[in-house]
Amino acid sequence: MRNWIETTGKTIEDAVLEAKIQLNTTEENMDYEVIEEPSSSGLFGLNKKPARIKAALKETIADKAVGFITDILNIIGIENEVKCSYNEEEKIMNIELVGSDMGVLIGKRGQTLDSLQYLLSLVVNKGSEDYIKVKIDTENYRERRKETLENLAKNISSKVRKTGKPVSLEPMNPYERRIIHSALQDDKYVETHSEGEEPNRKVVVALKKGVKVYTKYNGNSRYGNKGGYGRHDGSRGGKSTYRKPGYHRNPNEPYRYGNIEEGEVYEGVKATVGPDEQ
Repeated sequence: MRNWIETTGKTIEDAVLEAKIQLNTTEENMDYEVIEEPSSSGLFGLNKKPARIKAALKETIADKAVGFITDILNIIGIENEVKCSYNEEEKIMNIELVGSDMGVLIGKRGQTLDSLQYLLSLVVNKGSEDYIKVKIDTENYRERRKETLENLAKNISSKVRKTGKPVSLEPMNPYERRIIHSALQDDKYVETHSEGEEPNRKVVVALKKGVKVYTKYNGNSRYGNKGGYGRHDGSRGGKSTYRKPGYHRNPNEPYRYGNIEEGEVYEGVKATVGPDEQ
């Protein structure tokens, strides 16, 4: 919210000059409204009334953003400090909310924070010639969430390599999907793609074509290596004869580390396997 001042002068020009002095600015960087025109009354024009105006510094894009967020938080009944930095050259705006009980603003997996960010983006970009990228954060949530998703990506990659089954993550927003894609883009064994329509679009992690399922006994834990443990005559459990105690299987079937259970949770995000993939 802008701070308005009132000034007076014999003429409107005098009142504007006084406002520029008090605000320490030029007329180009100031907005003003005339409250009262100068007038005179009485015999011979005596009892002259001065001109009166109200003035304030022109609202910047940062002022607009801070004012919008502050108004919303006041309606919600949350008291905090709104810090704003805007890089005009790169068109990037960062908003940091500082206060107590910020969990209310974060919401479940950042959904409330994402909603505020979306609304603010609409406000600051209204009438703007260039698109301004807006980011709202509190208590370093964005960075903590990024680390969580990167760890999730590694865990899911490991699971896919052990089972050979593609894994679908829960629906995520575009920003979080990019984190998953980026975390696994250089992975030699798995690949990622997105499926579905917004807001239910999700990332799927699958084994790359030509990559064999990771097995505990397929040769020094290397992918696709045909070597075995011990001799192939079965005296020390070569690949063709090894049996896990109490477990009977086809000798040609690779040993798997278990299946991904429906609803299994990694780092707070559910991983699911479709019925046709069980």
